[in-house]
Order: sequence, then C-alpha cells, then structure tokens
Amino acid sequence: MTTRLSARAAIAALIDLGSFEELPVPRAEEYPDDDGPLGWAGYDASRARATARTGERESVVTGTARIGGREAALIAFEFGFLGGSLGRRTGDRLEAAYAHARERRLPLVSLIATGGSRMQEGMLALAQLQRVARQGVLTRAAGLPQIAVLRDPTTGGGWATLGAGADVVLALPGAQVGFAGSRVRPADADPAAYTAEGQYDAGHVDAVVPAAELPSAVADWLRVLAAPRAVSPVEPPAALGGVTPPLTGWDAVRQARHPERPRAEAYLDAYFELRLPLRGDRAGAADPGMLCGFGLRGGRAVAYAAQCGTATRPAGYRTAARVIRLADRLGIPVLTLVDTPGAANDAAAEHAGAGPAIADCFAAVAAATVPVTTLLIGEGGSGGALALAAPGNTWVTPDGYFSVIAPELAAAILKRPAEEAPATADQLRIRPQDLVDLGVARGIVGPKG
Repeated sequence: MTTRLSARAAIAALIDLGSFEELPVPRAEEYPDDDGPLGWAGYDASRARATARTGERESVVTGTARIGGREAALIAFEFGFLGGSLGRRTGDRLEAAYAHARERRLPLVSLIATGGSRMQEGMLALAQLQRVARQGVLTRAAGLPQIAVLRDPTTGGGWATLGAGADVVLALPGAQVGFAGSRVRPADADPAAYTAEGQYDAGHVDAVVPAAELPSAVADWLRVLAAPRAVSPVEPPAALGGVTPPLTGWDAVRQARHPERPRAEAYLDAYFELRLPLRGDRAGAADPGMLCGFGLRGGRAVAYAAQCGTATRPAGYRTAARVIRLADRLGIPVLTLVDTPGAANDAAAEHAGAGPAIADCFAAVAAATVPVTTLLIGEGGSGGALALAAPGNTWVTPDGYFSVIAPELAAAILKRPAEEAPATADQLRIRPQDLVDLGVARGIVGPKG
C-alpha cells in the first residue's frame, strides 16, 4: 500500500518550491445544488463533510507550477473528497485545466487518485468521462504532451481517461491500478493484475517510479519533451563493431550473428545524453526485444525504436508504432535501429496478431511527417526488419546485412541442400556494400572519428 497524500501534498512533493498557482474555480460551479441532479438524499451533507475533512470543495485541485524549472499545467485528485470521484463540478475543473494548458501551450501533468464516477450524480457523473476524453483529444491535436502519474488508487473512469489516455504513464509502486475497483472485482481475480507492477508487466504503464524519484522523473520528461526539435533527419549513430565490410555474403551473416557484436543498448547509450523509456503496446503485452522512448541528442529531442537482435514480437511492433506516432504528433524526429532475424512466427505470435502488428508499424513509418533515420546494426531479416526501416534514409554498419529471407531458409525454399546456404547468401546480395549499390541503404557508417 502506498502512502495516500492529499492533492496539495502530492503537488508540493512534485513541484519546485512555491511555484504552484491555483486556477480559479469555473463559474459553472457556483450554482447551488439540492442534493445533486438526482436529489440523492444526504448528498449535500456528504459534500460538506468531505470539505470539512479535506479543506477542498471538489475532488480535484488544478493549477500551474514549475517542475525542474519548466512550467506545466497540473491536475491533482483529492481521494479524501468522496474517493476522488468524478462529478459534474469535477468535469468543469478538468475541462478548464485542459483549456488553460492549450491556451498557455503547457504540458499537462495529472496526479491521479480516484475511485471512479460519483454514484450520487448517476449518469451525469459518468458522462464527465466523455468531456475528459474530448479534452484529451483536443490537447493531443494541439501537439501538447500529457503525463499521468498513477497514485493509489487509480481505478474506474479516471484510469480509463486521464491515466491510460496519457502519452507517458508513470505509476507509484504498489498503487492499485485497474478499471475495476477493489469492491467490484471478481472474487477469484488475481490481485496482482490490479497493481502498478501488474499493469507495467502487461504493457500499460511505462515505468514504476518510487515516490522519492518522481520529481526528477517528471522533470526529465518535461525537459526532453520541451527540448528543441531538429527539422532535418538526425544523423545515424557511429558504428561500434570495429569490423570492416565483409568479403562475402556469408561473411556478412556471420559478422551480424557474432555473439559479441554491439547491440541496441550500446548504440543508444553512446548516442543519447539522456534516454527515457516508453514500454508496452497498450494492448496487454510488452516485448523486451524492442527498446522505445525519447532522448536528448546534442540538446535536441529524438524518439527511438530499437530492435535488440531477437525475433520481434507483435507487442514490439505495436510499441514502436505507438512511439513513432507520438513523436510525429509532437514534431520530434525518429531514430530506428534494425536488428532482428525476423518477426516472431510461433503460434503465440500469430494469435497476438503478428501480421496486423507489422502492418501497423509499416503504416506508422510511412505516415510519419517528421524525419525518420534508420541504422541497420545487425541482422535485417525480411519484412520483420523492414517494417522499422525509413525509405530513402536507411544506413548500415559494416556488421549488418539485410535480406528478403535468411540464406538458410532461402536455400530450403529453393530445395537446395543446406551446404549451399553460403552460396545463396552471395546470390541474395546482402552485404552492406551490396545494399548501398542496390539503393536500399544510403551508405555504410564508420566508427566515430
């Protein structure tokens, strides 16, 4: 169980000292209630007790503040006020906060702790989720980032709108996170599924961040997302392998498959000054063989999606597509690193939608209006690798190869004996220099000068 801070204490723990400025209460909140729109007996008295207990007149506090020196719009839920539930007046405040963020061109940070919609207001309370969803859409269309911090608990409509709908989703350890609250779950439900850690494992949360590290984590995200953007394609990373272009196609395969060849993690660490990961496909899975996120390169923001040398799972392609589309919306150029023997082709991958996931990744790259740069750093196995490659701006390291299919499989399909795989590799023209000659790659990158 996490410590349940009040809304104002949660704000104070996150922001630069003394920088919070509360937004005025929307005029729509000034009308008198008579036990609410349903005439729910005792509702006014419950609200009065909640105000006496918390000092708040509603379940959210909104305003602006500096976090790590950067200004942001803030929404913080007060769980002590009727369980942080959403009613009409909550919707008024949320709508005003989103509008203020757009007017001032500010990123929006939500500190969520809610049990869902307010039963005492019935369907009018539930309808506030549509208002929040609309505000999220307008804010995304304005090119402004939304960061959610999931506190304890984050359930119901608050999770299904402000939380899961954010661009970056951070969660406090041990927080309850799920659409179903603790009193409405099936009796035999696995409790781990309703935790921040469970949602992280399922690819719905980008990072679980200890409370003491939250200010620096949010500040880093604001720093990266507010950084200048390059208008031209970013340069590809320098080669790290220390090898020369191969003499034969089979040499290219052996160099790319060498167990000590540098992998994506090494390339990303060498390329970025600061790197922040995004994780998961938001559809129930995460692929550890696909590293995605945003970073700073020369003080400029760059998004990345990098294969790690394994067979890429459907979740990996969907995560890459998610990050590429987010980068496109925020105007941030993209770097992709290609390194896979091919897409995962086991039964589980097919059930998870390998084909649709690869198609989605192809579409994300094709539709991107920001520049995309690709570096092939190892194996480029068929369409599973090509899905991440930028047409016209793909580069290759001396220890990389790209092929329509693995040479061994090509030989098998052509009904050749296995020992003819090396000769088939030559016929496929898969060496880095062949890729340049064929126009598949722009050039071979060398080591850092």
